[in-house]
Amino acid sequence: MRKRLLSVLTALALVGTLAPAAAQDTGAQALANLAWQVGPTNGKIADKASIRVPEGYAFLDAASTRKLNEILHNPPTGTDEYTLAPKDMNWFSFFHYSDIGYVKDEESLDADAILDSIREGTEEGNEERRKRGWETMKIEGWSFKPQYDKSTHNLEWAVLASSEGSTEKFANYNTRLLGRHGVTEVILVADQTDLDGAIGQFKQLVPGYTFNDGEKYSEFKPGDHVAEFGLAALITGGAAAVASKKGVFAAIGLFLVKAWKLVLVGFVAIGTAIGKLFGRNKDKPKDDAQE
Repeated sequence: MRKRLLSVLTALALVGTLAPAAAQDTGAQALANLAWQVGPTNGKIADKASIRVPEGYAFLDAASTRKLNEILHNPPTGTDEYTLAPKDMNWFSFFHYSDIGYVKDEESLDADAILDSIREGTEEGNEERRKRGWETMKIEGWSFKPQYDKSTHNLEWAVLASSEGSTEKFANYNTRLLGRHGVTEVILVADQTDLDGAIGQFKQLVPGYTFNDGEKYSEFKPGDHVAEFGLAALITGGAAAVASKKGVFAAIGLFLVKAWKLVLVGFVAIGTAIGKLFGRNKDKPKDDAQE
């Protein structure tokens, strides 16, 4: 849940609701003009790993993901991110590799204690949100309690939240894929009503994620850098929270302010148009250079 807040009411969302036909075409065209690598292919992630992109899905490298974030009105993070999404754009998954070291996976996860930390951190984070003029947030509970799979070294969870003045709840699904020298952080964003289906589709793609030779968790050797925190801290802020001098909850709060993504209202409405443009643009040169 590392990523920053996505300002949900994107231009595409607005055009999707206010000026349906022409504006949807414009928004869909902006997305379709990005340098999507359409499956079947392999997407490279930070020269550390790759993910198989099957037919029906598309991948963006770091340069193109920055442009996608601009389209989404998503503040820059200063880090390289990569995007994997179905061609109908019903959901997006954002990948980021963080070289924090080898994270030991011996820790037992106390879901209640972690949720308490997230709630307290969110209260701290609301101060920052008020300063920015953003709606405050309330943690409703787990949408999906933290689970760690030792066989795949995969940590996953989803927190259910709501925003001030709204009864609508939303969730972000998070995955952490542990490697020898760091962790790949993944956040999946979908409309709450489609979240379960999106998670199901995404989980079918996870086995196609592979760390490069020498980067696999199982290849850890004595002398490798070991992270100073465990699995729980990956959920509540990781290195930033551990190293913070502002206090743990203040650090968690700031982390959460940056981490949350909300629902991409309007994307479903333009999904069909995007799907058509993928086919239309298949043989046309892109105006976006690949890495």
